Amino acid sequence: MNMTEIADKLHQQQVVAYPTEAVFGLGCNPHSESAVKKLLELKQRPVEKGLILVAPSLVYLLPFIDVEKINQAQYERLAGQYARPTTWLVPAKSSTPKWLTGQFDSIAVRLCRHPAVVELCHLTQFALTSTSANLSGQTPCKTADEVRSQFGENFPVLDGVVGRAEKPSEIRDLLTGQIFR
Repeated sequence: MNMTEIADKLHQQQVVAYPTEAVFGLGCNPHSESAVKKLLELKQRPVEKGLILVAPSLVYLLPFIDVEKINQAQYERLAGQYARPTTWLVPAKSSTPKWLTGQFDSIAVRLCRHPAVVELCHLTQFALTSTSANLSGQTPCKTADEVRSQFGENFPVLDGVVGRAEKPSEIRDLLTGQIFR
């Protein structure tokens, strides 16, 4: 599928697959509880684990982040660019839905400058949920064809190429610097 078709699916509360820095991601509109529930069901992922949100700009992520609990140096770290994709655990606004944060009072966010994510966010005007495109116990997909083989020929997949990152994003706590992955 092309970019416009995938953006339309996202607006229709569907789950889609799209290339990211290292693997294909499964994503949906984070503002849609029904879309997130479809994603969690598809992934067989418990809601308690929470999800990562990706976007090319903090503008798309700020609706979920409690910036009053972040100092200037932390904000600059969050906005920074890194050689390895970096996901930050940040304080979540109290209005951020539990279907995104799970059992936590934080939300995982990543600035992603992969062209597919950049364009999808610009077309939809929202951040994307992001979890690796693979069925439970399977290897994360690195090509659109691998996504189709795991999820079916009719699954909405953005045809594109993943970035050059060798590993999934590092996950760090913005406030403490602790590394989780």
